[in-house]
Amino acid sequence: MIRVLIVDDQDLVRLGLRTLLEAEDGFEVAGEAADGLAAVGEAVRTLPDVVLMDIRMPGIDGLEATRRILAHPALSATTVLVLTTFERDEYVFEALRAGAAGFLLKDTPPAQLLAAIRTVVDGGALLAPSVTRTLIAEFVAGQRRPSAPHPQLDQLTAREREVVGLVARGLSNQEIAEQLVLSPATARTHVSRAMVKLGARDRAQLVVFAYQSGLA
Repeated sequence: MIRVLIVDDQDLVRLGLRTLLEAEDGFEVAGEAADGLAAVGEAVRTLPDVVLMDIRMPGIDGLEATRRILAHPALSATTVLVLTTFERDEYVFEALRAGAAGFLLKDTPPAQLLAAIRTVVDGGALLAPSVTRTLIAEFVAGQRRPSAPHPQLDQLTAREREVVGLVARGLSNQEIAEQLVLSPATARTHVSRAMVKLGARDRAQLVVFAYQSGLA
């Protein structure tokens, strides 16, 4: 059973998400919150598997709520998925840097939303890498690229740097393996080791670090 915390300041949005999740086998609504501060409290109280997090809310916004949730020791197994109305929402990049697993548009078809939640709970990438890549590229083009490289960048081997760059270009592990003439298992190992060395919670954050460090 996947337990989901719904965070949005609009009653109708929360109702729609609750209705969708409760009608689907394998999902349980752990709770709801209408602002960021309440979201942190509800997350600590209910220990959800996934938080569906709005960004623009009264009080502390979804970005700060994401930081607090993912920094809480009791919530190490919780994943945050950002829900945004606009694909170019200026906060999405910062949410990914804060540790959110990725983003979904609020008009995402229900089946895709459910599939994305299942995928991230299973430890996979939240979205197709090309979707995350497109978002990050838009922010880079808008000169929002962070100026300082990741402090642990020098721990990566030359091969790992190469692999991280390919991840940021939107390549899957299989595609990385084909391009570098590696086995898929070896490509997956390089990605995993790079994530550990850079402290990336997931593939989406690895993409952010790649752009931050000039590897993409």
